[in-house]
Amino acid sequence: MNNLVKIVLNVIPRNLLTRLSFLLKPLIKIYLFGKKHVDPIDNSSFRKFLPYGYNKIRVNALSPSTFSLERHRLLWLYLKRETDFFSKKIKVLHFAPEAAFLEKFKKLKNISYDTIDLNSPLADIKADICNLPINSDSYDFILCNHVLEHILDDEKAMKELYRVLKKGGTGIFQVPLNMSNKQTYEDFTITDPKERNKAFGQYDHVRVYGMDFFERLEKVGFKVEKCEYTLKLSEEEKIKYCLPKKEIIPVCIK
Repeated sequence: MNNLVKIVLNVIPRNLLTRLSFLLKPLIKIYLFGKKHVDPIDNSSFRKFLPYGYNKIRVNALSPSTFSLERHRLLWLYLKRETDFFSKKIKVLHFAPEAAFLEKFKKLKNISYDTIDLNSPLADIKADICNLPINSDSYDFILCNHVLEHILDDEKAMKELYRVLKKGGTGIFQVPLNMSNKQTYEDFTITDPKERNKAFGQYDHVRVYGMDFFERLEKVGFKVEKCEYTLKLSEEEKIKYCLPKKEIIPVCIK
């Protein structure tokens, strides 16, 4: 199973994989039905979640119902319990919209919701994050998760995120983060997908962020809170929802 997961993730193009996943979802949900683990996004329960990972396979990572990963479920709980995202009238911009969130967010009556990406079939607006066709100070809340590690000029992308966010607005910009490294590792001479996979952990990544990621965000103007939300949750909840053991949610205020 683990080898099959690796082959699927590394060989099948992401856009095609997204479409195939929606076709297979009903069968997977039936096969894995149970009571041990719960996806908090839709409250579906299963005997186990699916394995996931481009290199190192993580067990109980991918929810069979929403296709959420550990970080998605943690972010959902954070938004639900710690913010007014689900109640306040706000304008939201969502980069590379995750299938786990898309339909749920579209149904929210309190938000004006725009999705954006250069390639994703799920996005309404097709645009380059480094050159956004959006007026300054347009959005109250921006979600841009696991995007910046794909962008060569991440400083320019961060500046664009800052520009289109309203003053006092909030951005959440999760990235794969190596918390044991102070400095980000990047080498733009590495362009071969196989070599990028070895160096950065995924074939389409261009860096591995270290703890200086937060300094990069602050450099363009954001006030950054390093929210380790897992510390607020019980061990029972972490097991029930299959959450990451340690994850920092970067909460950025303009």
